[in-house]
Amino acid sequence: MLDVLGNLERTHSCGELREGDVGKQVVLMGWVAKKRDFGVLTFIDLRDRDGVTQVVMNEEDAGEAHSKAKNLRGEFVIAVKGEVVMREGTHNAKLATGDIEVHASEIMILNDAKVPPFQLEVAGSENLADESTRLKYRYLDLRRPQLQHNIRMRARAVAAIREYFDGRGFIEIETPILLKSTPEGARDFVVPSRIHTGKFFALPQSPQILKQLTMISGFDKYYQIARCFRDEDLRADRQPEFTQLDMEMSFANQEMAYREIEGMFGHVFKLIGVELPAQWPRMTYAEAIRRYGSDKPDLRFGMELADLSSELAGTDFAPFASVLENKGEIKCITVKDRADYSRKQLDELQDFAKRYGAGALAWIKVGDEITSSLLKVLGDSKISELVVAAQAEKGDLVLIVAGRKSVVAASLGALRIEIAKRENLIDRTAYKPLIVTEFPMFEYDEETDCYAAAHHPFTSPMDEDLEKFTTAVNDDSHHQLLGEVRAKAYDAVINGYECAGGSIRIHQKDIQALNFKALGLTVEKARERFGFFLDALEYGTPPHGGFAAGIERTCMILCGTENIRDVMAFPKTASAQDLMMDSPGEVDTAQLDELGIGIRPE
Repeated sequence: MLDVLGNLERTHSCGELREGDVGKQVVLMGWVAKKRDFGVLTFIDLRDRDGVTQVVMNEEDAGEAHSKAKNLRGEFVIAVKGEVVMREGTHNAKLATGDIEVHASEIMILNDAKVPPFQLEVAGSENLADESTRLKYRYLDLRRPQLQHNIRMRARAVAAIREYFDGRGFIEIETPILLKSTPEGARDFVVPSRIHTGKFFALPQSPQILKQLTMISGFDKYYQIARCFRDEDLRADRQPEFTQLDMEMSFANQEMAYREIEGMFGHVFKLIGVELPAQWPRMTYAEAIRRYGSDKPDLRFGMELADLSSELAGTDFAPFASVLENKGEIKCITVKDRADYSRKQLDELQDFAKRYGAGALAWIKVGDEITSSLLKVLGDSKISELVVAAQAEKGDLVLIVAGRKSVVAASLGALRIEIAKRENLIDRTAYKPLIVTEFPMFEYDEETDCYAAAHHPFTSPMDEDLEKFTTAVNDDSHHQLLGEVRAKAYDAVINGYECAGGSIRIHQKDIQALNFKALGLTVEKARERFGFFLDALEYGTPPHGGFAAGIERTCMILCGTENIRDVMAFPKTASAQDLMMDSPGEVDTAQLDELGIGIRPE
């Protein structure tokens, strides 16, 4: 029989006791992390969410407790009564409680435990069980100190966000989860209605329209810690359901939004002792793509892109000539002191670049002699010119990609990060924030031959581009100008992660109508999807703007992990499955019948 707790209450956590508590009679409760049996003496490492305390059972003066300790195994839940004493021998620097131990006079076994399917106490992430096993038994995985730390850090970060915005006069307002489907980019998760057969709710991709409606409602300053849902293909830093901070304020311009971004992140990063600058560097989207090949550049190391197009103008090398003729570009990155890369390493990098659309990865090695994969087709003189243009020095490696501008940026931008990781060029102690501004308002889709909103359909164009925007929408012969229209859109980037994004919104109904037209929405289709919002714009909408910040991505940086699942209590796999609950799962036929839904055979 297991012991009954009764009225016994714990007096301290397992991470709380210190030298000043010596002599106290205490009650601790937790899980058995380790047991070491030395015959007369048995040692237990007792763990709870706050830490670990060493407990000692001595057969001579605590016979019954010592006997019970013989039956303990890892993850048993126990209560311990005893006296705090100074630890005999050396201090255990690995434990916050390393100066003391508890000599148990009584042990209560509150629950036993099966042998866990994997070892919780391991040294280093490389020794962990595979992730699928840990996700299946997530409630055990969460007992690991690192995940306990991460989830508590997340809670502290959310509390700090609330503290910041409450202090700035913002009002926290909750918005609905069951909404109307208004496709804005990713696919919606839809929820069938039992009461209204054949009709569906949608889970919010974000509270975008609703937070704009709070501005129309006159609340002036809004924020919310919002759950969001997107049915999209996943990446390492994405999940189908996630949490974000949403902020909106009236009578705002870009600089006002930037100040709130800087202030909020500055407040949150103090949790890890990091002082972010009061004002972050600014960089336009065009400059970020030109210099780093990415709209979320990691500034903790250099290796900027260099343009070789002018040096290669007029070349008779057909692949390069074709690229330049079709308004593409030829760029490179220079890897310092890596001219000794082997053919195997260069082939690996070429395969990596091809994942991002690159046709080939050319190279120049600046050694005692200059060698290059382009030497035969370009000649010594031109190769030397390219070395100068790349600002390469003896010992350096130059990697070159030619193609459409988007392909060159994507492949070299990704290659820059990959090489920095391989060569340990990233200063892991640094925190480099950046605000990227003036994003394109539209993205061209070659498959559909149409323009789509780069941000969302409610983003305002730059004042300087308003005439160009109007001309492009109203004159089909100038429709291509949409690709040149810049938006009052901005991202907050820290260490290569897009931690927040926002914009100044359209607040005038005629501009909103133009934007819907640019996106190919007829008046009837726009009213079908957004009629309630268009109606609201008729009743005096103030200028407004804001941003949304990803809670998980922010916490990844705070916790020093690159896996989004490390900062979520119960995440999904990369294939959007919950291995612990075995979901998504099947639904009873009776439930489907009530909803008027049938499953079509494959």
